[in-house]
Amino acid sequence: MPLHFSELELQERRQRCCAAMSRDGLDGLLIFRQESMYYLTGCDTFGYVYFQCLVLKADGSTVLLTRAPDLRQAQQTSTVKDIRIWVDDPGTNPAEELRGLLREQGLEGCRLGVEYEAYGLTGYNCKRLEAALEGFCQLEDASWLVSHLRVVKSPREIEYLRKAAELADAAGEAALERTGPGTYEGDILADMHACIFRGGGDDPANEFIIGSGPQALLCRYHSGRRHLDAQDQLTLEWAGTYRHYHAAMMRTVPVGTCPPEQEEMFKAARDSLLAVEDALAPGNTVGSAFDAHARVLDQAGLGAHRMNACGYSMGTTFAPNWMDWPMLYHGNPVLIEPGMAFFVHIIIFNSDKGLAMTLGRSSLVGESESESLSKAPLELIVK
Repeated sequence: MPLHFSELELQERRQRCCAAMSRDGLDGLLIFRQESMYYLTGCDTFGYVYFQCLVLKADGSTVLLTRAPDLRQAQQTSTVKDIRIWVDDPGTNPAEELRGLLREQGLEGCRLGVEYEAYGLTGYNCKRLEAALEGFCQLEDASWLVSHLRVVKSPREIEYLRKAAELADAAGEAALERTGPGTYEGDILADMHACIFRGGGDDPANEFIIGSGPQALLCRYHSGRRHLDAQDQLTLEWAGTYRHYHAAMMRTVPVGTCPPEQEEMFKAARDSLLAVEDALAPGNTVGSAFDAHARVLDQAGLGAHRMNACGYSMGTTFAPNWMDWPMLYHGNPVLIEPGMAFFVHIIIFNSDKGLAMTLGRSSLVGESESESLSKAPLELIVK
C-alpha cells in the first residue's frame, strides 16, 4: 500500500486520539475533515467533497462510509479495513445510512464528537446528519480534537516538511529566473509547478497566488494572465508540497526599477519577518508572534497598510486551502511548542501609492528557537 507513514505511527496517532476522546467523555468521533482521515489512517482522496465519514470508536476501531469511487482509494491508501458504500440514488440519504452503521457498531445512545468544521460537512449535509441522529445519540462539537494533535509534527512529518521547503525554494528560484519585463505570468506559474512535480511533489491545497501591476496588491488567486510591463511589480505566494505537507513562501519582486518607498517597505518587511521568527519560540504564544510583526511595521509607519494576521501553521492540508490551525493574530493564546511549523507572511499593501511588498517563508520550531526551512536569501530582488 502507498502509505506514507508506518502502520505503527498511524496506530499511535489513533491511540492518542482515543485518549483525547476519553478525556472529553466521547464514545466515538465522526470524522469529516480529510486532514484527520489522512493523519489517522493514511486515507488519501478528494472524495470528502461528498458525504464521507470515518467513524473512530473509543476502542480504536474504524469504519469508513463513502461512495463507490473511494472504495479502492481507501483500500490502497489507508489502514481502514471496514469500508461501507452508500449508493448514488435520488432517494438515498447517506446520513441515515450512517445512523444504521452507528447502530450496528453499538453507538446508539452514546456521546459522539463531530468534526463540524469540515469542508465536506456542508450546511446541507450537516442538517441531514443532525436530523438523522436526533434522539439517536448525543452529538458534541469536536471540530478541533484531531487538529490539536496534528499541530506538533513527528520526525517523519518533519522530513516531509523539509522536502516541501526544498521544492518551494526550487519553485521560487525558477520564478525569479523567468521574471522580467515582458514575461507572461502563465510562464512563471508553469515553471514553478514544473519544479515541484519533477521533484516528486503534489498539487498544492490551493492555487498559487500571482499578481502584477495593480493585482500585485492582491493576496488571493484570481483568474486571468498578463505580461509584465517594463516598470512593474509581481507578487507571488506559493508552496512546495510533498505527501500533502506544505511549506509556503511569499515575495514581491519589483520589475524594472524599485521606487525608494518600495525599498523601504522591503526593509520593514524583512525586519518584521525576522522579529516574528524570533518570537516563534517554545513558551511564547502565537499571539505574541503576531505582535512582533505589528510592532515593527507600526514603528515604520506602515500600520495602516498591514494585515490583521501574519501567518498560520503548516502541515498536511487538502483543498481548498493550505492554511492550518492555529493562525498568527493578536491575542491568540495557543502556546508554541517544539515540532510546530509556521508560515510567516509579511504583507504590506499601500493602495494610496499602488505599491506592494510581501515577504514570507516557513519555519520549524525547535527546542529553544525557530529554524527557517527555506535556504533562499532574504534580499530585495529587482528584475
